[in-house]
Amino acid sequence: MSNFKEALKNVKAFVFDIDGVFSKQLYLTPDGHFLRTMNVKDGFAVKLAAELKYPIGIITGGKEISIVERFKALGLTDFYLNSHHKAEDLKDFIYKYDLDPKEILYMGDDLPDYEPMQMVGVPTCPADAVEEIKQIAYYISDRNGGDACVRDVIEQVLRVQGNWPKLSNSSK
Repeated sequence: MSNFKEALKNVKAFVFDIDGVFSKQLYLTPDGHFLRTMNVKDGFAVKLAAELKYPIGIITGGKEISIVERFKALGLTDFYLNSHHKAEDLKDFIYKYDLDPKEILYMGDDLPDYEPMQMVGVPTCPADAVEEIKQIAYYISDRNGGDACVRDVIEQVLRVQGNWPKLSNSSK
């Protein structure tokens, strides 16, 4: 999309998948639980956006309570776990916040994200997303899933909208 930066001016909410976006790999423990690694830079950006009152939704096929615990600690309240119909969950999120779908940035990486990505104004994906997702994304991050791709898109939105922290150089 040639007007990607223009589209970012209209973003009022974010929706993210987890596996392949926030996390790079899943580890299976001997007792059958999944462990995920996540990038702290993504966490910083999510927390900042939540503090700035952007609605942020998590829509994932994952069902572990650790997902909720991680993102509650960052200020999030909207979780759609074990989602087998992501478009329906996205519709619920849109309704809850009375959003125009064009005001949403969605980041996904695989086929379950295809339909909801087609519903939003700013579909995005990590660099290592599957080809079908890359074909419909307005923006493909230069970062892979689990490697601060979430930080990339949130930071771009906040910078374009003048909401990224401005730091002064105090060592003159």
